[in-house]
Amino acid sequence: MNQSDMLFLVLIVIGLSSLTLVIVQFVRSRRRGGDSDGRGGNWWEGPWDEDQRR
Repeated sequence: MNQSDMLFLVLIVIGLSSLTLVIVQFVRSRRRGGDSDGRGGNWWEGPWDEDQRR
């Protein structure tokens, strides 16, 4: 195994781990509901929706 093969393997490992982290963060934020104040709500709602709720 030469140096270019090792570089290729390292790049694949870095790519797969970063893709795994992105997927885990997406699933965790979706399951949590996205709201930090405990109301639940939809995960895609942003702070701009707070004005219309009250």
